[in-house]
Amino acid sequence: MAKFDPTLAEIRFGNGLSPTIAPVPSVGDMLARLTGPDLNAQSFPIESFDRFRDRMKLKQAIARERRKLRGKPEGKELQKQIKLMQKDARIDWARWTGRAMMRRAWGQDGFRERLVGFWADHFTAQGKRGLLRRATAPYVEDSIRPHITGTFADLVVAATTAPLMLHYLDQQLSIGPNSDKAARMGAKAGLNENLAREVLELHTLGVGAQYSQDDVRQLAELFTGMIYTPQQGFKFQKDRAEPGAETVLGVSYGGGKPNIADIRAALVDLANHPATARHIAGKLAVHFVSDTPDPALVDALTARFLDSGGDLMQVYAALLDHPAAWQPDLQNVKPPFDFIASAYRALQPRADFFDTEDEKTMKQVMASQLTRMGQPWERPTGPDGWPEEDEAWITPQGLAARMHWAMVIPERMVALPDPRDFVDAALAGHAPEPLRFAARAAESRREGVGLVLASPAFQRR
Repeated sequence: MAKFDPTLAEIRFGNGLSPTIAPVPSVGDMLARLTGPDLNAQSFPIESFDRFRDRMKLKQAIARERRKLRGKPEGKELQKQIKLMQKDARIDWARWTGRAMMRRAWGQDGFRERLVGFWADHFTAQGKRGLLRRATAPYVEDSIRPHITGTFADLVVAATTAPLMLHYLDQQLSIGPNSDKAARMGAKAGLNENLAREVLELHTLGVGAQYSQDDVRQLAELFTGMIYTPQQGFKFQKDRAEPGAETVLGVSYGGGKPNIADIRAALVDLANHPATARHIAGKLAVHFVSDTPDPALVDALTARFLDSGGDLMQVYAALLDHPAAWQPDLQNVKPPFDFIASAYRALQPRADFFDTEDEKTMKQVMASQLTRMGQPWERPTGPDGWPEEDEAWITPQGLAARMHWAMVIPERMVALPDPRDFVDAALAGHAPEPLRFAARAAESRREGVGLVLASPAFQRR
């Protein structure tokens, strides 16, 4: 029966092996680190969304003044200030990307970073215009990261009511058909079902679950009233909310004066639904173990989810305690960001390498490389996030981009190690003998290190 292996723990549930950071010693330690201080975030800070909102408020104030001074020299000067703010946000976005990478390369709590990435993808949200295009990392920092060790219900509520989620799924366009605001707006008012549909289909019950279009519409009506503004962040506007009760999956919510408590109650019920438990269990098993996980593993995670009331720490414990999680063969292909992160962890570039305002360098070693590999950072093509299937990443173009990165980029960042030592540092006992031979026979450090990083063994976890 497969059992805990510290090197496998770092590869499969963390960010790969490091030549300077000891592997996690036990499942108990993996779980204890999750509930301890978030040292990774402390070492490599990323701006909170509340702080980011200060930028939005300032930009909005400057834009109002600029409109008053349109055509005047003072107005042109204000326009320059807006452009500088946009540039600063772009530079900071690149810096936050680097810090997210360094959390993985240097952090001792790899499981936490993997979980943050998993849940950020599950609750995908991104800005579509203006400064909000740079707000994904602050959204994750405020609405995802603090909640990954609580209940799934708490996580669902935090993500659903996050300003960036409301923006991304056009919730500000949704107005109750019989609300006071609809009466004032007339034909211009409309109900938007985007948020309700994704909450049911992606965030909780899952595709194929037993819900109807009427459930989607009723939940969308319940959600009316939720908006965000740069000045206040999340806000519930009663005059936008649909009056009366809404029924979702046979349960009635509201009926009195519209309020956010009814929305939270519906989200908690959806988060604790048996279909949600199965959906989340399957996603965790696929993400961490295999595209085709052992059904017994999914059953165990589902049962623990239901028995614990969606206590995520209990679900993680069930995952790490199950023998299927420790099968020694490396299976899942690493998505591009995870591949680069594990490479940096094995190579150990300076911890401050990405704390730079040099956008050109950041683009060359990070952003453009991820795009070539098929995973532009923080830009999935839809609210369902990035695919988990290996076939999505094993493409001719993607593999060629990984090979190019492995052969070209590392020597720009670090003094390359001896390939004979590097193959052990990067893969330990998971390095097959043919790869060890290739590392010994390489004509240069660049070639040897590149062969290790580009190898099928390093590409999987």
